[in-house]
Amino acid sequence: MADNAPSTPDPQPLKEAVRAARIEAAERTGVVVDMRDADVARLELLNEALDPLFKEIPDSIDLFERGISRGETPRLWLDVVAHVAMGRDKRMYRFVQDTRYGRTTIAESYEIPALVRAITRYVASRLVERERALAEGPREEAPVDAPLTVTRRRRWGKFRAFLLGLVVGVIALFVLAMINPH
Repeated sequence: MADNAPSTPDPQPLKEAVRAARIEAAERTGVVVDMRDADVARLELLNEALDPLFKEIPDSIDLFERGISRGETPRLWLDVVAHVAMGRDKRMYRFVQDTRYGRTTIAESYEIPALVRAITRYVASRLVERERALAEGPREEAPVDAPLTVTRRRRWGKFRAFLLGLVVGVIALFVLAMINPH
């Protein structure tokens, strides 16, 4: 008989490929985490640059809740509807506001001072909106039971239509019975 190959097993190509893919995925995950950490660090720098602005706002005004969320996309929240996130190139700051018509970009910049100016204008406009709302006073609204009254009217209208149909139907049957004495 001929000499067989050595008794060491052949390397398993699929097993090695899966191992290599796992290592590559782990390295990519590390890169993503590093990029997210870099985004958070840039947002923290902006947050520190905003400290003097937010110190000027009186404590009695509770419009703004500043903080950094560290989710999949880190954001520096200024209030409930406005935040700063990093742009696609991870160096540009994007200041956006959620409106009832969708998300609006207020400012974009690579530089912190330019963004601080845009945020200062935004804070000032929110404070003016608050002053106007307080100056107008409370709105006069319809009484709380008004919707119930409208609902009752609708129900009563439906009930009257039902009764009318019932009465007309009974009269029609009575007339039909009188015409047809059979």
